[in-house]
Amino acid sequence: MALTPRDAPGGADGHRGRAAADVSADGGALFTGLAPPHADDVEDVLVLRALGLGDALTAVPALRGVRRAWPHARVTVVGPEAVGAWLREAGVCDRVLPADGIAAPPAVPWVGGGHVAVNLHGRGPESTRRLLATQPRHMVTFADALVPTGPAWRSDEHEVLRWMRLVHAAGGTCSLDDLRLPAPEGHAARVSHARGEVVLHPGAASAARRWPVERWTELARHLARAGYLVDVTGSAAERDVCAAVVAGLRAPGDLLRVRDLAGTLTLPALVQAVASARLVVCGDTGVAHVATAVGVPSVLLFGPVAPDRWGPLLDVDRHTVLWHGDGTGDPHGSSVDPALDRIGVGEVLAAALAQLDRGRVALTPAPAAPTGTTPRSAPGRPSTAPAAPTRGVRARG
Repeated sequence: MALTPRDAPGGADGHRGRAAADVSADGGALFTGLAPPHADDVEDVLVLRALGLGDALTAVPALRGVRRAWPHARVTVVGPEAVGAWLREAGVCDRVLPADGIAAPPAVPWVGGGHVAVNLHGRGPESTRRLLATQPRHMVTFADALVPTGPAWRSDEHEVLRWMRLVHAAGGTCSLDDLRLPAPEGHAARVSHARGEVVLHPGAASAARRWPVERWTELARHLARAGYLVDVTGSAAERDVCAAVVAGLRAPGDLLRVRDLAGTLTLPALVQAVASARLVVCGDTGVAHVATAVGVPSVLLFGPVAPDRWGPLLDVDRHTVLWHGDGTGDPHGSSVDPALDRIGVGEVLAAALAQLDRGRVALTPAPAAPTGTTPRSAPGRPSTAPAAPTRGVRARG
């Protein structure tokens, strides 16, 4: 279904103020642009971020910045439906246009023009081309062959700070505090059983980022014998992995304290399970960003991708990052990454018990950076990371 923006000021066709387009060297439209429209003159903002759960959550500060830049506009996000519903409930956006662009930037079924288009999907040019096809009056995107006027893309930047910088350049204020989200409410978020104290999430999008199953089993066994109730979570596609984790437990007492919930939870219910837990243990995956958003301590197992690019930036002392790599691994590899494989069960268990002993997170604001600098960064962490080989960076077009 195509969405139609509100009638733009100055005419029913919605084209007033749309910038002229020339032809680029590759034959595409070259958006020469106009000065950004006044906030009061913008009625619709279209944002492209059609990626996964973790990708969506890392863009929340930028999305809140979009809301502040154009406070009277209706903000529509092109992205995954389930996480989009959570963002809409939290007031981050007004509408969601369901789309999956993980393999490639999706077509955007948007009829009309005269809106502001914001590219939070990738560095371009393909994602830029998709948005230009909607005939915006103004584009917010990193500079590429089609829109050469935007800020420069930097491959050495943390994913959260990258999109904050882009929106900040367009006049939208945002900070690391904006990463926080309330857990979803309503019927879809309810579960029919008591919540676990520790959530183990063994799945990840690729084998390179999945810690070996037998180590998850051993970790679950130790936590159960330490007296904790453990929930093993995963998507429907991860049922086999989660089942194998639980199947490795033999003692009746262990099985009574460890539950396999893979494929049984909606996204709202998964978020509620995380929000009510005392600790999350997972890899470099979307659930790690859920823990940050709802303020639950975590132990995070990183492998091919450096945590400088995708690790936590808020409550950093309550999110223990374990990593023995150099950022040169392949995040899409078909076998466990050597850096991840170097993480032992004893190391994870010690980090988990240390966080459990400290109790829940006390939610405190992130410190403000001096005026005129990069939007806020967490204590002791640089606003950007050192340069690393491109192979370890999950860049999109």
